[in-house]
Amino acid sequence: MAKYVTFGEVMLRLSPPGFEVLFQTPRLTATFGGAEANVAVSLANYGEDVADVTAAPKNVIGDVLIKELRSFSICTKHIRRSGDRLGIYFTETGAAMRPSKVIYDRANTAIAEVKPGDFDWNAIFDGAKWFHTTGITPAIAKGTANVALEAVKRAKEKGLTVSCDLNYRKKLWKWGKTPQEIMGELARYVDVMIANEEDCQKCLGIEMDIDVTAGKLDASKYEYLSKKVMSEYGNVKYLAVSLRESVSADWNNWSVVLASKDAFHVSKKYEIRDIVDRIGGGDSFGSGLIWGMNHLEGLQDAVEFAAAASALKHTIHGDFNRVALDDVLNLMGGDASGRVQR
Repeated sequence: MAKYVTFGEVMLRLSPPGFEVLFQTPRLTATFGGAEANVAVSLANYGEDVADVTAAPKNVIGDVLIKELRSFSICTKHIRRSGDRLGIYFTETGAAMRPSKVIYDRANTAIAEVKPGDFDWNAIFDGAKWFHTTGITPAIAKGTANVALEAVKRAKEKGLTVSCDLNYRKKLWKWGKTPQEIMGELARYVDVMIANEEDCQKCLGIEMDIDVTAGKLDASKYEYLSKKVMSEYGNVKYLAVSLRESVSADWNNWSVVLASKDAFHVSKKYEIRDIVDRIGGGDSFGSGLIWGMNHLEGLQDAVEFAAAASALKHTIHGDFNRVALDDVLNLMGGDASGRVQR
């Protein structure tokens, strides 16, 4: 039985080689990714029993997706095989002042067709301790919003800890409801919330004056943001935020903060130059936080583990953070030399 359960869409990711723009050459690299699956992969790499819940079509692409998840020892038995297509997204990696770009092709996908009752959450949550989803899932369609709400309610009934990365995606909220209408209700069932200032504004209606384009972020403002969120949502025990200071597309300063009702923790800051791929950095932060909160002695250690895990993700192509537990612990312990390990 899986101790950790994730729910959301897994997509086919198509990317040009290296730092090329889309179709600069007639080649694309195909991998898989998606916010919740990214979390599942990281937790599995850290040695945890994880199940990913999604929907995938009954075709070769769906088969390969399941094989890929199984290669990380992720339980796939609760994946619903239905629909005609898997969502696709195209991405090109930015460099210097040219930003990375994402183009979605995820209309009428398998997961967009799900509805309440399609997943046996009692069976899925049997023996589990933690459930994770994101605000991307409710943004896809009315059905996914209803299923996500069904899932968090059932998870709370069964005593699981619920984490949610609000993950506001402007390009996805097209099906008729606003993010605040849906996420405001879903947030009432969340114990550990992961969000930045835009997520809190667009999904919860909580405003903050923070300029993320300034190149330098003031961590103390996020302490104030956390107090506002937890005042409005008394069920939220922790709010976690990643602080990305973007100097350029391939040079970021990276740190994370975690607030509880009576404490505020700030991680070490990492200067990450020559970024390989920043997509999935937030998910690797979330999964690192989940692992740290369950296995390390204090919240400060959990924050440091999460920051180190997400910093390492910036060195790996693709959505998945393919680092091992020891890799994160070594960086967290101060070994950032990059020397060959023999």
